[in-house]
Amino acid sequence: MKPGARLRAAAEVLEAIETRHSPAAEALGDWGKSHRFAGSGDRAAIGNLVFDVLRRRNSLGHRMGSDAPRALALAAARTAFGMSVAEIDAAADGTPHAFEVLTDDERAALSREIEQGLPAHIVGDFPEWLTPSLARSFGDRAAAEGEALSRRAPVDLRVNTLKAEREKVLKALDRYGAVATSMSPIGIRIPAPSGSGRTPNVETETGHGKGWFEIQDEGSQIAALLAGAGPRSQVLDLCAGSGGKTLALAAVMQNTGQIYAYDDSRARLRPIFERLRRAGARNVQVLDAGDEAALGAMGPRFDLVLVDAPCSGSGVWRRRPDAKWRVRPANLAERQSEQRTVLELAAKSVKPGGRIVYVTCSVLPEENVDTIASFTAAQPQFSVVPFAKPWAAAFASPPPVSADGRTDTLLLTPARHGTDGFFVATLRKKV
Repeated sequence: MKPGARLRAAAEVLEAIETRHSPAAEALGDWGKSHRFAGSGDRAAIGNLVFDVLRRRNSLGHRMGSDAPRALALAAARTAFGMSVAEIDAAADGTPHAFEVLTDDERAALSREIEQGLPAHIVGDFPEWLTPSLARSFGDRAAAEGEALSRRAPVDLRVNTLKAEREKVLKALDRYGAVATSMSPIGIRIPAPSGSGRTPNVETETGHGKGWFEIQDEGSQIAALLAGAGPRSQVLDLCAGSGGKTLALAAVMQNTGQIYAYDDSRARLRPIFERLRRAGARNVQVLDAGDEAALGAMGPRFDLVLVDAPCSGSGVWRRRPDAKWRVRPANLAERQSEQRTVLELAAKSVKPGGRIVYVTCSVLPEENVDTIASFTAAQPQFSVVPFAKPWAAAFASPPPVSADGRTDTLLLTPARHGTDGFFVATLRKKV
């Protein structure tokens, strides 16, 4: 497909997302099914453009003076694909399958420099109603943090130390430009593609089939390491989902002790079985999804309860950019209610002297520090352990500076740490 056809195709997908309220991946899949002539390279380029528009919808719309799909696709061609105005002009030549010829206003918008002093939600490309929340987390850095959450994300991998060493996996993935992560001692990063480049499908690699590694953001790896699950510990992964952190804990524990994996959703939990087999994790018991009675019958026996809490997902906007435009105040309130419920369940499961490690992939204070403050106020037998202490036990490097400037809880972000947005709080129960 010619560049003009790719631009028009991206606009068609954006139109479907807007009018049908379809998730981006679904809209792209539907377009591909109805346009079988498009090759894999074309589909990758169109997908990149669509996701880049969704990452930067506010700033692109401001540049063009319009949030129409055509205007956004044209603006993204310059910022994401590095096309010059002349190249965009040549691509929009009015031929079949291409855009109509650019208007004078469109040429002017594509050519002008963006003015200084714009509101944070435009510079940072986040919903305007979230401005007070992000200002609470980041102060005058809200725009910069939002902008970092609007960039393309790398592919991060966690080396499964039950089966491989990092150098072995780095060598196997060398052709992708794989490098060691800067903070996680078991992490590998493959840089994000530029322009129309494609993200490698590392799950088709032989090493993945052999259980050498799993896809997991460095921030998520750090959260699992900070949990401090030592050998022979008794651990409950209360919101296990498909088992990403369960697998990480099993490796840290060297297949000793016992991990109980629980989730209230059968659909989320179902993939864990194949992942456990592939990883060689033998110290994990998977509980029946949603069976709170069986969970409660186990009583307060756990050294560690990991709560990977349901949240808005604001920390992973660079991977799921369409999600940031769908979140509403009502959704945020619902997530907060779920967080309180799961923490109350965790409090009943941890033994005296044990720990709850609360994790979200959110950068919003309502889901992070506010939830923790509400919990400790209601449950005074729990206190927050400053993150520097578990960091010193798990890492050889000095602890990072939390993105929100706090010293008790840790907030990781792409702007400050190069990770997805992750919040981690360690809560110890009095003996």
